[in-house]
Amino acid sequence: MLINLTELFSRDGKEKIYTCGIDMDSLETTMGSCEIVAKNPVSLRIQNLGDRKLLLEGSAEVTLQIPCDRCLEPVAYPFQLDMNEELDFNKTEEERAEDLDEQPYISGYYLDVDRLLSNELLLNLPMKVLCRDDCKGICNRCGANLNYTACSCDQSSPDPRMSAIQDLFQKFKEV
Repeated sequence: MLINLTELFSRDGKEKIYTCGIDMDSLETTMGSCEIVAKNPVSLRIQNLGDRKLLLEGSAEVTLQIPCDRCLEPVAYPFQLDMNEELDFNKTEEERAEDLDEQPYISGYYLDVDRLLSNELLLNLPMKVLCRDDCKGICNRCGANLNYTACSCDQSSPDPRMSAIQDLFQKFKEV
């Protein structure tokens, strides 16, 4: 959803409250796509601070379906997002890039709510997602999910640091 911000510039101190639905159904990341399984409307409060600056405050509740890092089972991960941004329309795109304050959700005088939400979700993604604390993962040989089945693969893996010594034993082994 796009919000036209020009009406807020009519006078200093003017503020407006928006409740926007979320149009996107998934979040695209470098690791793939995460489906949005639950979403509540985004609440935004935008206030004119004067001198072509706006204060954006908002909140959103979204639940993403993210694969477990060990077994790849889908996990519903809830997000409670609180946004607080100052939008300075005096800066050019080049000045924003230099200040590392790029705002891809602003285009002219329009605010793209879905891109704002996507940006906030990407910043708040967890480092590791587990379906449960004691997740056993998958077998690195046959691919079985070890949370549900026990595989019969040989689990003893030789220490790679000992490979030189094992080669010596194989070479001098008497038949």
